[in-house]
Amino acid sequence: MLTVEMWAPALQRTAYALRCVRGTRLIQGSEEKEEPMPELIDMGTLQLRFLHTKDETGGSLDMFEMTLQPNARMPVPHYHENWDEIIYGLAGMTTWRIDGTEINVAPGVSLFIKRGVVHGFTNNTAEPATCLCTLTPGVLGPSYFKEISALLSGGAPDPAKMKSTMLRYGLIPVPPPPAA
Repeated sequence: MLTVEMWAPALQRTAYALRCVRGTRLIQGSEEKEEPMPELIDMGTLQLRFLHTKDETGGSLDMFEMTLQPNARMPVPHYHENWDEIIYGLAGMTTWRIDGTEINVAPGVSLFIKRGVVHGFTNNTAEPATCLCTLTPGVLGPSYFKEISALLSGGAPDPAKMKSTMLRYGLIPVPPPPAA
């Protein structure tokens, strides 16, 4: 079982490397080479840049940097049965609701979200917030986020299409309970 303590040193080194080498990434394998950073996936108040994908890691992990603009949020809490998620704060502060408990993630704070646990996030501050997200094993890749971005680009998205896309990629939406 992976724990935050096991991943924290690697995430700290990765976060440091991201700050030092902004704009390129080092790919290791039979030969080391630098590649330009992949495209920015823009979903309005949320931007993602994949650093490593399931395709290049042989399914070991997906890793991306996520920036939330002020008042950004995950529209629908969700869970996934096929991967765990690790969040590492890089800048600003995000608030994650994990299985009903709110946890603030500031720079240097890491959070482990076990598969099957309902979660969502917001940026309740007046400043952008950035975190490093690692999914293990890597089963999602950038395609899901590109599809969501396309749905959001036309204004208010169709909830049925959003749900269908989430389910197709293994994210199970959990609508919030009705207001009392």
